[in-house]
Amino acid sequence: IIVVAGAMAAYPLARKASRKNQIILTFIVGVMMVPQLSILVPLYKEMVTLKGINKLWGIVIVSATFHLPMAIYMYSNFIRSIPKELDEAAMIDGCSPLQVYFKILIPILKPTIISTAILELMWVWNDYLLPTLVLDIKKYKTIPMAIQYFRGSYGHVQMGPMMASIMIDIIPIIVVYLVCQKYIIEGVVAGAVKG
Repeated sequence: IIVVAGAMAAYPLARKASRKNQIILTFIVGVMMVPQLSILVPLYKEMVTLKGINKLWGIVIVSATFHLPMAIYMYSNFIRSIPKELDEAAMIDGCSPLQVYFKILIPILKPTIISTAILELMWVWNDYLLPTLVLDIKKYKTIPMAIQYFRGSYGHVQMGPMMASIMIDIIPIIVVYLVCQKYIIEGVVAGAVKG
């Protein structure tokens, strides 16, 4: 949700230079500066009102809401570096705005999409605070929540199960990074050349 919605929201914000779009992007940057801890109580009350507590869709919506501004910001900065002449040339050749987006822009955005996906995956995968707030601990447990249970009372730590859980937590992120490493390097090189 974060990767797809972020790219789709960033495209019109970055391509149409207007005062309204600049205000929206400034608001998005402002939202990124608000710490999660400062809005936990209102968030919890809102989730209780919407009956999203202890539901999987509740944590999906909350995570997407918290992480979407960063994705939009990353995409919009990269889209601004792509010349608008590509869009105009594609439209002269008969492409609709949707075709320009999917056939021209998305292939160019591939390194940024991969980089954003890995960053968001790491942040959501390792999030401890929001799942603890929104999910029922007895019914649902994320891996960081399960790791915390190996810390007993009075300083007793079950090191064997805790280290095994940490390895289970780390391995998927490492595999995703190794598979996508080529695209990440392309994204960094493209950003360095264009910057």
